[in-house]
This record gives sequence, structure tokens and C-alpha cells, in this order.
Amino acid sequence: MDTNEIEWVSQFINYLQAERRLSGHTVSNYARDLNKVVVFCRNKQIAAWKDLNVHDVRAYISQRHRGGLSGRSLQRELSTLRSFFKFLERENVVNKSPAVSVSAPKTARKLPQTLDVDQVPKLLNIPADDLLSIRDKAMIELMYSSGLRLAELVSVDLGDIDLAQAEVRVTGKGAKTRIVPVGKFAKEAIIDWMHARGNMVLMDEPALFVSKRGARISRRAVEIRMKEWGVKQGLDSNVYPHKLRHSFASHLLESSGDLRAVQELLGHADIFTTQIYTHLDFQHLARIYDKAHPRARRK
Repeated sequence: MDTNEIEWVSQFINYLQAERRLSGHTVSNYARDLNKVVVFCRNKQIAAWKDLNVHDVRAYISQRHRGGLSGRSLQRELSTLRSFFKFLERENVVNKSPAVSVSAPKTARKLPQTLDVDQVPKLLNIPADDLLSIRDKAMIELMYSSGLRLAELVSVDLGDIDLAQAEVRVTGKGAKTRIVPVGKFAKEAIIDWMHARGNMVLMDEPALFVSKRGARISRRAVEIRMKEWGVKQGLDSNVYPHKLRHSFASHLLESSGDLRAVQELLGHADIFTTQIYTHLDFQHLARIYDKAHPRARRK
């Protein structure tokens, strides 16, 4: 594959940055995926993008699969290839995409990890004896109370919280905004933090949660603090932000059985995404059955 053909990858990357305005992380993923395809084409002595056919794409995906890549990762690489060839079609470089009819092998979905209902109070029993502890308790309470994503939590501003109505407005994936309830304990923890927040925050900082430097707290800082609290509170499993979101969804579904409501609260566009929690709920019921039913236990 000569230099002129490889140049189309650079032009595509520029298009993603300038026209589609994708994040730097996403653009780097596209570039990495396409560079692997370029290497494959060179090894197969494929001279131009128009010469890459559906059999070549299948061979590439098979090669990557044999190398240990998961179905989800392969699906992402196929998506990259489809986007690239859509761009090449627009530029009249190729007539059609060879990746349209190729599918990735399916990978079994991993069930999300959760805290059980006894572990949550243990984690949240944080002594509010300094500014960071007060802040951390409010963050963790809010995340579990409202099922927030990590990105949603750190982006919450003061104006997004309505304590009178016990609600918070969050902006989720695809810039979609939703309003979710805030529980009693989370509300109390947030009030405590708001009283203490003035001792840490920089002037005119709108973020609800701030770092020691007074600016909006970073995602990484939340992850570190949450992991530390899991250890301090004596939990026997790793604590991370999305585990709290999973726990919120699982516990709510277990209590209410209302999948559609859980979907709305989580901000899932497709109920298929929410259905993973029904498997968790079934596992919980199966464990209860195995422990309680006299004919269920194996000797």
C-alpha cells in the first residue's frame, strides 16, 4: 500500500477532528485501528483501498480474533472500518464498503459487579470529621442514591441541584439531560457538604464537588477516593464508581421489578442495556432458592 493510499487515513483523522469534532481519545482509537488495517494490507500486498474486499475484511477480523481480541473490540474495529469507508465513498475513492456485511463473533456479556445491600451502608458510614470526608460522603451518597455515571457526577453544578424538590439534573451520554430524584441520606450529605464547600472552593467555581485546589474534581480523583474508602470501611471487594451505579440499578430492580423505570433513571436509550440487571436479579433469587428450598440443595 503506497503513500497516497495511506494519506487517506490522515485525511480521515483530520475529518474526525475538524468536522465531526470527536474527542482526542476517540480519534486516537480510530487512528490505531486503521493503522492495524494498513499493516494487514501491506502483508497481504493489497495496493489500494478499492482493492480491499469483503473476504479480506473477514480474514482480518479472523486474524484479530485468533490473536485474542474480544467480540466487543472486534465490533469496534469493524465500526471504525465502516466509518472510514463511508468517508472514502464520499470522496469517490471507492464505490462501496467491504465491511458492511461483515460481523464480529459474539462475546458473552459479563454481568456487572455490584455491592450487596449489607455492604452499601458499611461503605456509606463515613465519619464526617474533615472537609474531604464530608465531600466524599456526599459524592458517594449521591452516586448511589441517583445512579449517576462518574462523568455525570463530576459535571454536576450547584445550579443542577434542587434540594427543595430533592432532584438533580444531569447530562448523560449523547448530551441528553434527565432529572433524577435524590434520596434522603444523599440530600442530608449534600447539605453538609454545601456548608463546608466554601472552605475549599475557588471563587466563581460552579462545580458542586471540588478538589483540594478548589476547582472541579476530576474523574480520576473520585476513583482514587472511592477505592480508598472501600479499603478504610473494610469491604472485601474493590469499590469503584460504576459499581455503585450497578448496585443502584440492581437494588432498585430487585425491590420494584419495574425495568422501564430503572431504564429512565439510568438514562439508557435502549431497554436492552438495562436488561442486564434482570440477570443479576435472577442470580440473587436463585441463591435465595438454593439456600431456602429443602429440595434445592445437593447433598
